[in-house]
Amino acid sequence: MPKGCLFSSAANSMFPKSEDTLWELLAFLNSDVAEYISKCLNPTLNANPGDVSRLPMSRECLGSRVARQTAKDAIALARDDWDNFETSWDFRDQPLLRPGLKGATLEASWQNWEAQSTAAIRRMQELETENNRLFIAAYGLDGELQPEVPEAQITLARAEARRDMAAFLSYAVGCMMGRYSPDHPGLILANAGDSLEQFRSKIEDGGLKMENLSFIPDEDGIIPVLDGEWFEDDIVARTREFLRATFGEATLRENLRFLEDSLGKELRTYFLNDFYKDHLQTYKNRPIYWQFSSGKQKAFQCLVYLHRYTPATLARIRTEYAIPLQGKLSARITRLEEDVIQTASSAARKKLQTDLDKCKKQIVELLAFDEQLRSYADQAITLDLDDGVKTNYAKFGTLVAESKKVCGTKED
Repeated sequence: MPKGCLFSSAANSMFPKSEDTLWELLAFLNSDVAEYISKCLNPTLNANPGDVSRLPMSRECLGSRVARQTAKDAIALARDDWDNFETSWDFRDQPLLRPGLKGATLEASWQNWEAQSTAAIRRMQELETENNRLFIAAYGLDGELQPEVPEAQITLARAEARRDMAAFLSYAVGCMMGRYSPDHPGLILANAGDSLEQFRSKIEDGGLKMENLSFIPDEDGIIPVLDGEWFEDDIVARTREFLRATFGEATLRENLRFLEDSLGKELRTYFLNDFYKDHLQTYKNRPIYWQFSSGKQKAFQCLVYLHRYTPATLARIRTEYAIPLQGKLSARITRLEEDVIQTASSAARKKLQTDLDKCKKQIVELLAFDEQLRSYADQAITLDLDDGVKTNYAKFGTLVAESKKVCGTKED
Protein backbone atom coordinates (compact mmCIF):
# COMPACT_ATOMS: atom_id res chain seq x y z
CA MET A 1 0.00 0.00 0.00
CA PRO A 2 1.29 3.53 -0.70
CA LYS A 3 2.72 5.44 2.25
CA GLY A 4 0.27 7.61 4.12
CA CYS A 5 -2.78 5.88 2.57
CA LEU A 6 -5.32 5.56 5.36
CA PHE A 7 -8.22 3.14 5.44
CA SER A 8 -11.39 2.72 7.40
CA SER A 9 -13.77 -0.20 7.46
CA ALA A 10 -16.52 0.00 4.86
CA ALA A 11 -18.83 -0.53 7.80
CA ASN A 12 -18.09 3.03 8.88
CA SER A 13 -19.55 4.16 5.55
CA MET A 14 -22.36 1.62 5.43
CA PHE A 15 -24.75 4.19 6.80
CA PRO A 16 -23.30 7.31 5.16
CA LYS A 17 -23.89 10.64 6.78
CA SER A 18 -24.13 12.40 3.45
CA GLU A 19 -25.30 11.65 -0.05
CA ASP A 20 -21.77 12.26 -1.32
CA THR A 21 -20.42 9.43 0.82
CA LEU A 22 -23.11 7.13 -0.54
CA TRP A 23 -21.98 7.75 -4.12
CA GLU A 24 -18.33 7.21 -3.14
CA LEU A 25 -19.20 3.92 -1.46
CA LEU A 26 -21.16 2.79 -4.51
CA ALA A 27 -18.20 3.60 -6.74
CA PHE A 28 -15.88 1.56 -4.53
CA LEU A 29 -18.14 -1.47 -4.17
CA ASN A 30 -18.55 -1.64 -7.96
CA SER A 31 -14.81 -1.54 -8.65
CA ASP A 32 -12.50 -4.45 -9.41
CA VAL A 33 -10.58 -3.51 -6.27
CA ALA A 34 -13.57 -4.29 -4.01
CA GLU A 35 -14.04 -7.63 -5.78
CA TYR A 36 -10.32 -8.43 -5.48
CA ILE A 37 -10.16 -7.64 -1.76
CA SER A 38 -13.41 -9.49 -1.01
CA LYS A 39 -11.98 -12.64 -2.58
CA CYS A 40 -8.89 -12.26 -0.41
CA LEU A 41 -11.00 -11.89 2.72
CA ASN A 42 -13.37 -14.69 1.78
CA PRO A 43 -12.20 -16.98 -1.05
CA THR A 44 -15.23 -19.27 -0.76
CA LEU A 45 -18.37 -19.14 -2.89
CA ASN A 46 -20.46 -18.00 0.07
CA ALA A 47 -20.81 -14.30 0.85
CA ASN A 48 -21.40 -13.71 4.54
CA PRO A 49 -23.23 -10.66 5.97
CA GLY A 50 -20.07 -9.23 7.52
CA ASP A 51 -17.85 -9.57 4.45
CA VAL A 52 -18.76 -6.19 2.97
CA SER A 53 -18.30 -4.38 6.27
CA ARG A 54 -14.74 -5.76 6.49
CA LEU A 55 -13.68 -4.19 3.21
CA PRO A 56 -11.15 -1.39 3.81
CA MET A 57 -12.36 1.90 2.36
CA SER A 58 -9.58 4.26 1.27
CA ARG A 59 -9.97 7.65 2.92
CA GLU A 60 -8.19 9.06 -0.08
CA CYS A 61 -11.27 8.13 -2.10
CA LEU A 62 -13.70 9.49 0.45
CA GLY A 63 -14.43 12.97 -0.77
CA SER A 64 -13.44 12.10 -4.34
CA ARG A 65 -15.49 14.18 -6.77
CA VAL A 66 -14.41 11.88 -9.62
CA ALA A 67 -15.72 8.77 -7.82
CA ARG A 68 -19.04 10.46 -7.10
CA GLN A 69 -19.54 11.67 -10.66
CA THR A 70 -18.53 8.33 -12.17
CA ALA A 71 -21.08 6.52 -10.02
CA LYS A 72 -23.81 9.01 -10.89
CA ASP A 73 -23.12 8.84 -14.62
CA ALA A 74 -23.03 5.03 -14.62
CA ILE A 75 -26.31 4.73 -12.72
CA ALA A 76 -27.98 7.28 -15.01
CA LEU A 77 -26.88 5.28 -18.06
CA ALA A 78 -28.16 2.03 -16.56
CA ARG A 79 -31.48 3.61 -15.56
CA ASP A 80 -32.02 5.09 -19.03
CA ASP A 81 -31.23 1.72 -20.54
CA TRP A 82 -33.76 -0.08 -18.31
CA ASP A 83 -36.46 2.50 -18.98
CA ASN A 84 -36.25 1.81 -22.72
CA PHE A 85 -38.19 -1.43 -22.15
CA GLU A 86 -41.86 -1.75 -21.28
CA THR A 87 -41.19 -3.93 -18.24
CA SER A 88 -39.82 -0.82 -16.51
CA TRP A 89 -42.25 1.04 -14.26
CA ASP A 90 -40.92 4.25 -15.78
CA PHE A 91 -41.30 3.20 -19.42
CA ARG A 92 -42.65 6.16 -21.37
CA ASP A 93 -42.30 5.50 -25.09
CA GLN A 94 -40.93 3.19 -27.75
CA PRO A 95 -37.30 4.20 -28.47
CA LEU A 96 -37.74 3.70 -32.23
CA LEU A 97 -40.50 6.34 -32.22
CA ARG A 98 -38.68 8.79 -29.97
CA PRO A 99 -37.70 12.23 -31.28
CA GLY A 100 -34.02 12.14 -32.10
CA LEU A 101 -34.10 8.42 -32.91
CA LYS A 102 -37.10 8.11 -35.20
CA GLY A 103 -36.12 8.16 -38.86
CA ALA A 104 -38.05 8.18 -42.11
CA THR A 105 -38.45 4.40 -41.94
CA LEU A 106 -38.47 1.71 -39.28
CA GLU A 107 -35.09 0.48 -40.48
CA ALA A 108 -33.59 3.99 -40.25
CA SER A 109 -34.97 4.29 -36.72
CA TRP A 110 -33.44 0.97 -35.75
CA GLN A 111 -30.07 2.03 -37.15
CA ASN A 112 -30.23 5.17 -35.01
CA TRP A 113 -31.10 3.02 -32.00
CA GLU A 114 -28.17 0.73 -32.81
CA ALA A 115 -25.79 3.73 -32.91
CA GLN A 116 -27.14 5.06 -29.60
CA SER A 117 -26.88 1.65 -27.91
CA THR A 118 -23.31 1.23 -29.10
CA ALA A 119 -22.40 4.69 -27.83
CA ALA A 120 -23.98 3.97 -24.43
CA ILE A 121 -22.04 0.72 -24.10
CA ARG A 122 -18.77 2.46 -24.94
CA ARG A 123 -19.52 5.24 -22.47
CA MET A 124 -20.28 2.73 -19.71
CA GLN A 125 -17.08 0.91 -20.55
CA GLU A 126 -15.15 4.19 -20.16
CA LEU A 127 -16.84 4.95 -16.84
CA GLU A 128 -16.16 1.52 -15.35
CA THR A 129 -12.55 1.61 -16.55
CA GLU A 130 -12.05 5.08 -15.06
CA ASN A 131 -13.62 3.89 -11.79
CA ASN A 132 -11.26 0.93 -11.66
CA ARG A 133 -8.27 3.12 -12.45
CA LEU A 134 -9.11 5.49 -9.60
CA PHE A 135 -9.32 2.77 -6.95
CA ILE A 136 -6.39 0.71 -8.29
CA ALA A 137 -4.18 3.79 -7.91
CA ALA A 138 -5.57 4.61 -4.47
CA TYR A 139 -4.90 1.07 -3.18
CA GLY A 140 -1.47 0.74 -4.83
CA LEU A 141 -2.55 -2.23 -6.95
CA ASP A 142 -1.24 -1.00 -10.31
CA GLY A 143 0.89 -4.07 -10.86
CA GLU A 144 -1.81 -6.45 -9.66
CA LEU A 145 -4.99 -5.33 -11.43
CA GLN A 146 -5.80 -3.91 -14.85
CA PRO A 147 -8.46 -1.19 -15.03
CA GLU A 148 -9.81 -2.03 -18.50
CA VAL A 149 -13.29 -3.55 -18.63
CA PRO A 150 -14.06 -5.88 -21.58
CA GLU A 151 -17.09 -4.86 -23.62
CA ALA A 152 -18.63 -8.28 -23.01
CA GLN A 153 -18.96 -7.41 -19.31
CA ILE A 154 -21.11 -4.36 -20.01
CA THR A 155 -24.70 -5.36 -19.34
CA LEU A 156 -26.50 -2.56 -21.20
CA ALA A 157 -28.85 -3.64 -23.98
CA ARG A 158 -27.35 -4.18 -27.39
CA ALA A 159 -29.28 -3.57 -30.59
CA GLU A 160 -30.54 -6.87 -31.99
CA ALA A 161 -32.96 -6.66 -34.88
CA ARG A 162 -35.16 -9.66 -34.09
CA ARG A 163 -35.58 -8.82 -30.41
CA ASP A 164 -36.04 -5.11 -31.11
CA MET A 165 -38.75 -5.73 -33.72
CA ALA A 166 -40.52 -8.08 -31.30
CA ALA A 167 -40.43 -5.26 -28.72
CA PHE A 168 -41.74 -2.82 -31.32
CA LEU A 169 -44.67 -5.14 -32.10
CA SER A 170 -45.33 -5.62 -28.38
CA TYR A 171 -45.60 -1.85 -28.04
CA ALA A 172 -47.87 -1.73 -31.12
CA VAL A 173 -50.18 -4.29 -29.50
CA GLY A 174 -50.10 -2.19 -26.33
CA CYS A 175 -51.29 0.78 -28.39
CA MET A 176 -54.05 -1.36 -29.92
CA MET A 177 -55.18 -2.26 -26.42
CA GLY A 178 -54.98 1.30 -25.05
CA ARG A 179 -52.19 0.48 -22.62
CA TYR A 180 -49.97 2.91 -24.52
CA SER A 181 -50.36 5.52 -27.21
CA PRO A 182 -47.81 6.93 -29.69
CA ASP A 183 -49.34 10.32 -28.90
CA HIS A 184 -49.11 10.16 -25.09
CA PRO A 185 -46.18 9.09 -22.87
CA GLY A 186 -46.33 6.31 -20.31
CA LEU A 187 -49.10 3.98 -19.17
CA ILE A 188 -52.66 4.94 -19.97
CA LEU A 189 -55.02 2.02 -19.32
CA ALA A 190 -53.68 -0.14 -16.50
CA ASN A 191 -56.57 -0.60 -14.05
CA ALA A 192 -59.10 -3.42 -13.80
CA GLY A 193 -62.08 -2.98 -16.10
CA ASP A 194 -60.67 0.02 -17.96
CA SER A 195 -62.43 1.01 -21.18
CA LEU A 196 -62.16 3.55 -23.96
CA GLU A 197 -63.95 6.04 -21.72
CA GLN A 198 -61.06 5.94 -19.27
CA PHE A 199 -58.66 6.19 -22.21
CA ARG A 200 -60.47 9.28 -23.47
CA SER A 201 -60.44 10.83 -20.01
CA LYS A 202 -56.70 10.33 -19.49
CA ILE A 203 -55.88 11.55 -22.98
CA GLU A 204 -57.96 14.70 -22.48
CA ASP A 205 -56.33 15.27 -19.09
CA GLY A 206 -53.09 15.43 -21.05
CA GLY A 207 -54.47 18.10 -23.35
CA LEU A 208 -55.29 15.84 -26.31
CA LYS A 209 -58.51 15.00 -28.13
CA MET A 210 -59.44 11.54 -29.37
CA GLU A 211 -60.18 12.86 -32.84
CA ASN A 212 -56.65 14.28 -33.07
CA LEU A 213 -54.82 11.06 -32.16
CA SER A 214 -52.76 9.37 -34.85
CA PHE A 215 -53.85 5.91 -33.66
CA ILE A 216 -57.07 4.89 -31.87
CA PRO A 217 -57.14 1.80 -29.59
CA ASP A 218 -59.37 -1.17 -30.30
CA GLU A 219 -62.95 -0.68 -29.22
CA ASP A 220 -63.24 -3.79 -27.04
CA GLY A 221 -59.64 -4.76 -26.31
CA ILE A 222 -60.06 -8.05 -28.21
CA ILE A 223 -57.66 -8.61 -31.13
CA PRO A 224 -58.14 -11.66 -33.42
CA VAL A 225 -54.93 -13.58 -34.19
CA LEU A 226 -55.83 -15.84 -37.10
CA ASP A 227 -54.24 -17.52 -40.11
CA GLY A 228 -56.09 -15.15 -42.44
CA GLU A 229 -57.58 -11.67 -42.35
CA TRP A 230 -61.08 -12.79 -41.43
CA PHE A 231 -61.91 -9.61 -39.48
CA GLU A 232 -61.21 -5.91 -40.01
CA ASP A 233 -59.52 -5.58 -36.61
CA ASP A 234 -57.28 -8.58 -37.21
CA ILE A 235 -53.87 -8.14 -35.58
CA VAL A 236 -51.98 -7.90 -38.88
CA ALA A 237 -54.44 -5.36 -40.27
CA ARG A 238 -54.10 -3.29 -37.11
CA THR A 239 -50.30 -3.53 -37.27
CA ARG A 240 -50.43 -2.07 -40.76
CA GLU A 241 -52.59 0.75 -39.38
CA PHE A 242 -50.04 1.34 -36.64
CA LEU A 243 -47.20 1.55 -39.16
CA ARG A 244 -49.21 3.99 -41.27
CA ALA A 245 -49.87 6.12 -38.17
CA THR A 246 -46.24 6.17 -37.07
CA PHE A 247 -44.31 6.22 -40.37
CA GLY A 248 -46.87 7.02 -43.07
CA GLU A 249 -48.40 5.20 -46.02
CA ALA A 250 -45.48 5.80 -48.39
CA THR A 251 -43.07 3.60 -46.40
CA LEU A 252 -45.54 0.90 -45.35
CA ARG A 253 -44.24 -1.77 -47.71
CA GLU A 254 -40.62 -1.04 -46.79
CA ASN A 255 -41.38 -1.15 -43.08
CA LEU A 256 -43.25 -4.44 -43.38
CA ARG A 257 -40.31 -5.90 -45.28
CA PHE A 258 -37.86 -4.81 -42.56
CA LEU A 259 -40.10 -6.25 -39.86
CA GLU A 260 -40.39 -9.61 -41.60
CA ASP A 261 -36.69 -9.77 -42.50
CA SER A 262 -35.78 -9.06 -38.88
CA LEU A 263 -38.24 -11.61 -37.52
CA GLY A 264 -37.20 -14.19 -40.10
CA LYS A 265 -40.78 -14.93 -41.15
CA GLU A 266 -44.00 -13.39 -42.38
CA LEU A 267 -45.74 -11.06 -39.97
CA ARG A 268 -48.87 -13.22 -39.76
CA THR A 269 -46.81 -16.32 -39.05
CA TYR A 270 -44.98 -14.50 -36.26
CA PHE A 271 -48.21 -13.40 -34.59
CA LEU A 272 -49.76 -16.83 -35.04
CA ASN A 273 -46.86 -18.84 -33.63
CA ASP A 274 -44.33 -16.66 -31.81
CA PHE A 275 -45.78 -13.44 -30.43
CA TYR A 276 -47.34 -15.01 -27.35
CA LYS A 277 -44.22 -17.03 -26.57
CA ASP A 278 -42.19 -13.81 -26.66
CA HIS A 279 -44.79 -12.07 -24.51
CA LEU A 280 -44.61 -14.81 -21.86
CA GLN A 281 -40.83 -14.62 -21.85
CA THR A 282 -40.85 -10.84 -21.50
CA TYR A 283 -43.31 -10.92 -18.60
CA LYS A 284 -41.87 -14.03 -16.92
CA ASN A 285 -44.98 -16.14 -17.57
CA ARG A 286 -47.25 -13.50 -16.05
CA PRO A 287 -48.84 -12.09 -19.23
CA ILE A 288 -50.80 -8.87 -19.45
CA TYR A 289 -52.27 -9.83 -22.83
CA TRP A 290 -54.03 -13.17 -22.59
CA GLN A 291 -54.33 -15.43 -25.62
CA PHE A 292 -57.54 -17.40 -25.96
CA SER A 293 -57.05 -20.33 -28.31
CA SER A 294 -59.20 -23.09 -29.77
CA GLY A 295 -56.31 -25.59 -29.82
CA LYS A 296 -53.63 -27.12 -32.04
CA GLN A 297 -55.31 -26.26 -35.34
CA LYS A 298 -55.40 -22.59 -34.29
CA ALA A 299 -58.83 -22.22 -35.85
CA PHE A 300 -59.42 -19.31 -33.51
CA GLN A 301 -57.07 -17.20 -31.41
CA CYS A 302 -57.41 -13.75 -29.94
CA LEU A 303 -55.60 -11.50 -27.50
CA VAL A 304 -57.44 -9.89 -24.60
CA TYR A 305 -55.92 -7.15 -22.46
CA LEU A 306 -56.09 -8.18 -18.81
CA HIS A 307 -56.96 -4.66 -17.64
CA ARG A 308 -59.83 -4.35 -20.13
CA TYR A 309 -61.41 -7.69 -19.29
CA THR A 310 -65.00 -7.60 -17.98
CA PRO A 311 -67.45 -10.41 -17.17
CA ALA A 312 -68.96 -9.77 -20.62
CA THR A 313 -65.69 -10.26 -22.52
CA LEU A 314 -66.13 -13.98 -23.24
CA ALA A 315 -69.65 -13.46 -24.53
CA ARG A 316 -68.32 -10.74 -26.82
CA ILE A 317 -65.54 -12.99 -28.10
CA ARG A 318 -68.19 -15.56 -28.94
CA THR A 319 -70.78 -13.32 -30.60
CA GLU A 320 -68.37 -10.96 -32.39
CA TYR A 321 -65.73 -13.43 -33.48
CA ALA A 322 -66.13 -17.17 -32.79
CA ILE A 323 -69.66 -17.56 -34.17
CA PRO A 324 -69.10 -15.34 -37.25
CA LEU A 325 -65.90 -17.25 -37.99
CA GLN A 326 -67.87 -20.49 -38.09
CA GLY A 327 -69.97 -19.07 -40.91
CA LYS A 328 -66.89 -17.78 -42.75
CA LEU A 329 -65.13 -21.15 -42.46
CA SER A 330 -68.22 -23.07 -43.58
CA ALA A 331 -68.52 -20.84 -46.66
CA ARG A 332 -64.84 -21.38 -47.46
CA ILE A 333 -65.26 -25.15 -47.14
CA THR A 334 -68.15 -25.06 -49.61
CA ARG A 335 -66.09 -23.04 -52.12
CA LEU A 336 -63.09 -25.33 -51.76
CA GLU A 337 -65.24 -28.43 -52.30
CA GLU A 338 -66.55 -26.93 -55.53
CA ASP A 339 -63.06 -25.89 -56.64
CA VAL A 340 -61.66 -29.39 -56.02
CA ILE A 341 -64.30 -30.86 -58.34
CA GLN A 342 -63.88 -28.23 -61.06
CA THR A 343 -60.06 -28.01 -61.11
CA ALA A 344 -58.39 -30.02 -63.88
CA SER A 345 -54.76 -29.68 -62.74
CA SER A 346 -53.79 -32.47 -60.37
CA ALA A 347 -51.21 -30.28 -58.60
CA ALA A 348 -53.71 -27.47 -58.07
CA ARG A 349 -56.36 -29.95 -56.98
CA LYS A 350 -53.96 -31.46 -54.44
CA LYS A 351 -53.28 -28.03 -52.94
CA LEU A 352 -56.98 -27.25 -52.78
CA GLN A 353 -57.63 -30.60 -51.09
CA THR A 354 -54.94 -29.80 -48.49
CA ASP A 355 -56.60 -26.45 -47.76
CA LEU A 356 -59.99 -28.16 -47.59
CA ASP A 357 -58.78 -30.79 -45.12
CA LYS A 358 -57.26 -28.06 -42.95
CA CYS A 359 -60.50 -26.05 -42.93
CA LYS A 360 -62.53 -29.13 -41.99
CA LYS A 361 -60.25 -29.81 -39.04
CA GLN A 362 -60.49 -26.17 -38.03
CA ILE A 363 -64.29 -26.09 -38.11
CA VAL A 364 -64.44 -29.18 -35.89
CA GLU A 365 -62.03 -27.57 -33.43
CA LEU A 366 -63.87 -24.24 -33.58
CA LEU A 367 -67.27 -25.82 -32.84
CA ALA A 368 -65.84 -27.58 -29.80
CA PHE A 369 -64.18 -24.38 -28.65
CA ASP A 370 -67.40 -22.41 -29.10
CA GLU A 371 -69.31 -24.86 -26.93
CA GLN A 372 -66.72 -24.52 -24.19
CA LEU A 373 -66.61 -20.75 -24.64
CA ARG A 374 -70.40 -20.53 -24.24
CA SER A 375 -70.21 -22.47 -20.97
CA TYR A 376 -67.58 -20.12 -19.54
CA ALA A 377 -69.33 -17.02 -20.89
CA ASP A 378 -72.53 -18.02 -19.06
CA GLN A 379 -70.56 -17.94 -15.79
CA ALA A 380 -69.73 -14.22 -16.24
CA ILE A 381 -66.33 -14.78 -14.61
CA THR A 382 -64.92 -11.90 -12.58
CA LEU A 383 -61.27 -11.23 -11.87
CA ASP A 384 -59.59 -9.93 -8.75
CA LEU A 385 -56.22 -8.52 -9.81
CA ASP A 386 -55.02 -8.69 -6.21
CA ASP A 387 -55.05 -12.48 -6.59
CA GLY A 388 -52.38 -12.29 -9.27
CA VAL A 389 -52.19 -13.46 -12.87
CA LYS A 390 -51.64 -17.12 -12.02
CA THR A 391 -54.87 -17.46 -10.04
CA ASN A 392 -56.98 -15.45 -12.48
CA TYR A 393 -55.61 -17.19 -15.57
CA ALA A 394 -56.57 -20.58 -14.14
CA LYS A 395 -60.23 -19.54 -14.11
CA PHE A 396 -60.38 -20.03 -17.89
CA GLY A 397 -59.08 -23.59 -18.04
CA THR A 398 -58.11 -24.75 -21.53
CA LEU A 399 -59.63 -21.68 -23.19
CA VAL A 400 -56.31 -19.88 -22.73
CA ALA A 401 -53.00 -20.78 -24.34
CA GLU A 402 -49.90 -21.94 -22.46
CA SER A 403 -51.86 -22.50 -19.26
CA LYS A 404 -49.21 -24.89 -17.90
CA LYS A 405 -46.53 -22.21 -18.15
CA VAL A 406 -48.69 -19.57 -16.50
CA CYS A 407 -50.48 -21.72 -13.93
CA GLY A 408 -47.84 -24.32 -13.14
CA THR A 409 -47.17 -25.05 -9.49
CA LYS A 410 -43.56 -23.91 -9.75
CA GLU A 411 -43.13 -20.15 -9.48
CA ASP A 412 -40.95 -18.59 -12.19
